[in-house]
Amino acid sequence: MERENQFIGQSGAFLDAVERASRAAPMSRPVLVIGERGTGKELIAERLHRLSTRWDEPLVTMNCAALPETLIEAELFGHEAGAFTGATKARAGRFEEADKGTLFLDELGTLSMAAQERLLRAVEYGEVTRIGASRPVRVDVRIVAATNDDLPGLASSGEFRADLLDRLSFEVITLPPLRVREGDVGVLAEYFARRMAAELDWMAWPGFAPHVTQQLEEHDWPGNVRELRNVVERAIYRWDNPEEPVAHVQFDPFDSPWKPAAPPHRATSAASQNAGNPASEASAPAKASPADFDDIDDLRAAVDGHERAIIEHCLGKHRWNQRQTAKALGLSYDQLRHCIKKHGLMEEAD
Repeated sequence: MERENQFIGQSGAFLDAVERASRAAPMSRPVLVIGERGTGKELIAERLHRLSTRWDEPLVTMNCAALPETLIEAELFGHEAGAFTGATKARAGRFEEADKGTLFLDELGTLSMAAQERLLRAVEYGEVTRIGASRPVRVDVRIVAATNDDLPGLASSGEFRADLLDRLSFEVITLPPLRVREGDVGVLAEYFARRMAAELDWMAWPGFAPHVTQQLEEHDWPGNVRELRNVVERAIYRWDNPEEPVAHVQFDPFDSPWKPAAPPHRATSAASQNAGNPASEASAPAKASPADFDDIDDLRAAVDGHERAIIEHCLGKHRWNQRQTAKALGLSYDQLRHCIKKHGLMEEAD
């Protein structure tokens, strides 16, 4: 595979998913790839194609969510000249383009019911009919589809055809989210960081400061590997001293003291919509509960640890400029110096 499309990871959950894809690859059967955004569904689809007997035939990709409903069928199955307004000449669809190869349908759950019905016939009989044509065309296509939707749930509610789901689910590969891939965050962060450092012509990779490594490990990674890559590469290119370990990382690129406020009418509307909404309440900062403190048997040590983490983070954010850090924390310079000495941070930096 190309350098951009490598599988990086060592956790059992991740390796199991890759192994299942490798075993399913030689089978000329449909495969569903399920996973959250950024988990590598397209990489799995490419692996299924490259390790199959169709490896030297086309791998055609179509994002079902990227097209309006009125164009999806024309894209999938093609059309004849004059079939609809704007169809000035005949065009082959993705099925015909992928003949003898693999068709990867991303965001499968967004397909309309009409497109699902035509897709079902293509899967079952190996025939597609262009829009405006009277005769079907035979195609030999292996379908790999991906989604982050609950397809069985959609099928139960009538939003997805159950018979189509049956035909596409010969094998189902569910990719684990990054937060459960034990040990992979560090491996991936090092990989992306070294590659970014080389792109910036750094003489060597200085590594991450210990508190940054801890922050990377403890983050929930809702965007999974794609989010991790952005976070790491952003931290590297913003770091001005390639001879010192990277000591600051920003998870939210939109976080800024000058971030524009939402217009009043939008803020009021959002507040009224979220009132009494459990989902919106869950997204708000959670209040501490008594259970959070069950493991604390040394209050002073717990407070000191929290204080150290805050100071360490702010020092990294301000490139160890102690006067800027003190100002940001509302401390005097002497107070910050006392905290640095108290927690041994100067010695750690040295």
